[in-house]
Amino acid sequence: MARSDLLISLVRAGAAGDRATLKSAAEALVAEERAKNHHGVADRLERALAAVSVTPPALTSNSSQAGSGKDTILELEPRIQLSELMLPLPVEQGGRQLIEEHTRADVLRAHGYEPRHRVLLSGPPGNGKTSFAEAVAESLGLPFFVVRYDALIGSYLGETNARLRKLFDYVRTRPSVLFFDEFDAIGKERGDTHETGEIKRVVSFLLMQLDQLPSYVVVIAATNHAELLDRAVWRRFQMRLGFPAPDRQRIEGFLNRVISQWPDLPKATSKTISGKLGTVSFAEALDFCQNVRRRQILGLGELSVDDALRSELDLWATRVGPEILNGERSDQTNPETASKRGGSKTNRQAGKHPET
Repeated sequence: MARSDLLISLVRAGAAGDRATLKSAAEALVAEERAKNHHGVADRLERALAAVSVTPPALTSNSSQAGSGKDTILELEPRIQLSELMLPLPVEQGGRQLIEEHTRADVLRAHGYEPRHRVLLSGPPGNGKTSFAEAVAESLGLPFFVVRYDALIGSYLGETNARLRKLFDYVRTRPSVLFFDEFDAIGKERGDTHETGEIKRVVSFLLMQLDQLPSYVVVIAATNHAELLDRAVWRRFQMRLGFPAPDRQRIEGFLNRVISQWPDLPKATSKTISGKLGTVSFAEALDFCQNVRRRQILGLGELSVDDALRSELDLWATRVGPEILNGERSDQTNPETASKRGGSKTNRQAGKHPET
């Protein structure tokens, strides 16, 4: 399906003299052939592509529009390794199987199969979804593209669909990992009576684009609200992995891993600290540990790690969570809803990455 679309795009671009689109479609074909280890065909296509002259001034505006798909993504350098993450066993096994399918895709294709490349992650925030997507990109050695909703969603009729088309046209040009965070923002249930007809058209168009993506583009979507997703969205994803909130034992293990890297170890055990933190996400636990280290570092040797830890635990007991901001009563010493607090997804100062 994806190949037929590319061929049609080539013909249309050649007939219309749209050399920018012609080049984009040809690059996508090259990427697809290389993914199938058809390097001879890919080399011939690249030589033919090199003969395409630069777009004349009259087509400059078309060229700009064709390349605008890059404006809707952020390209990040993947640094997290899968082994660094504390994942539920089904998620870890699913991730390793996904990576193996793509690293040995030639074996699958020899038997008429393609590697799975559409993955849906669901669960409360701060528990490993973003880090998992980045780790997949790192393991496969692929670019890591994160969708920018501020540049993707438009206010005019049909604008979002036009930008989605350019986004998918761009990612087809080379193997990559495309990550949709907060996927429910554009994948909402079409039967929701509170949504406009525009969002329903966006969902329908999004599903069509997902179906047509080649297997060398790995799409990973994450949501904190799986119940809001359109039912047809679930069927599009070949792998569906759940990231539940961690229990006390897993938080204890995570704290032990982080604290073991400190130059000075506190007297309090990870079990004791975990008990005082209560129900938290991995991101919250990491934020707490980083705050302890910041306090100790700024003490310039006059503040011990135990004093810094004690001070942060005192602050933790008085923190304000979302349930308080919403006017709800909460148990501050052991908050049951603390895992709903947002974690720091981009903080890389700790050496190990946040489990988001």
